[in-house]
Amino acid sequence: MPVDVLVGLQWGDEGKGKIVDVLAPTYDVVARFQGGPNAGHTLTFDGLKHVLHQVPSGIFHPHIINVVGNGVVLDPVVFRGELQKLTARGVNWGANLYISKKAQLILPSHRALDRISEEMRGGGKIGSTLKGIGPTYQDKIGRTGLRVGDVLLPTFQARYAEAVARHAQFASFHGRDLEIEALEEDFFSAVEFLRTLQLTDTEYLLNDLLRQGKRILAEGAQGSLLDIDFGTYPFVTSSNTVVAGACTGLGIAPRHIDQVYGITKAYCTRVGSGPFPTELHDEVGERIRQAGREFGSTTGRPRRCGWIDLPSLRYSIMLNGVTELHLMKADVLDEFTEIQVCTHYKTPDGNDTDLLPDYEALQALTPVYTTLPGWRTDLQNISTADKLPVELQSYLQFLERHLEVPIRIVSVGPDRVSTLHLN
Repeated sequence: MPVDVLVGLQWGDEGKGKIVDVLAPTYDVVARFQGGPNAGHTLTFDGLKHVLHQVPSGIFHPHIINVVGNGVVLDPVVFRGELQKLTARGVNWGANLYISKKAQLILPSHRALDRISEEMRGGGKIGSTLKGIGPTYQDKIGRTGLRVGDVLLPTFQARYAEAVARHAQFASFHGRDLEIEALEEDFFSAVEFLRTLQLTDTEYLLNDLLRQGKRILAEGAQGSLLDIDFGTYPFVTSSNTVVAGACTGLGIAPRHIDQVYGITKAYCTRVGSGPFPTELHDEVGERIRQAGREFGSTTGRPRRCGWIDLPSLRYSIMLNGVTELHLMKADVLDEFTEIQVCTHYKTPDGNDTDLLPDYEALQALTPVYTTLPGWRTDLQNISTADKLPVELQSYLQFLERHLEVPIRIVSVGPDRVSTLHLN
């Protein structure tokens, strides 16, 4: 059986966790392939809100194997906390959760380096979540990082000390101290907990499951416009968030990939710094923020809000080979009389373009909008797709026509049941 991949098409926070939860019952495996605790996948069902940062979003389904792949950077303290919360809510995760031995470990000193690096940027801050993600991926690429499998070695303590000494040297060069002593006791306690889990070579596990005919859903974090190579660099994350990252982050061959689910909001948001052509700095942007509860599930920071941006979506669709779209949070726009859609950009010399340029050029572009009528309907009261208001149906058709990919799911509320499947 093939591997289907789910990715965000914007700057993250598109609602990927909810869609994984909705689709999960039809899969045997959910595998997370990149990112770390900078992700926040929110799932709502049975009147409860669950936020996952590193645990795959299939964990609430007892029959599903959940895999943390080698492309993930893992914070043992955060991971233990997530699993403890799941236990308190009656989730039995022990038998169906596997962690790659090749996943990188986030150390307390990585978090310190993240803080120091961001402070050194002054007014040019990236907008890091300060979770240690970037420094951990730096050590991975520099071939000096510690991996999950290292916790099983008798030399782990010595390797940890070497890493911290190296990090302290960097901090000292910039006149700073790591100040991690208060964090280390909790870290080593979490490492002891990590040793009790199913740590394995997940690339073999996943490929064995494929040979058995099992269906696998690969779950991405963040969004395509935050990809380290193709995002709005340098205001990006430190991993490959596009579909290609599923191959390197799980150890599966490209030939196994079949369907690609692209997740986008009915509007657009961004957390942190960086260009955002359709951002709204007015009352409309604040209305979207409040209606959509657009505050980071990981950081609590208010998200920047704006209208949907079709050139950037076309770019992400191209990079990922998206086969179907899932439109999230349509209900957030319920009260708007008019909906704006950015169809292309205007360059400083007055020409039109529908291409997404690099960061410097992108800042100089002006979005060009098409105005569509709003639906002025409480979508959360709608339970079947055929009952969607005609204005929303026209909006969906407009998006499909311009993006040339079918929309198969529309989310009309935060709960698991507020998900409409289209033909």
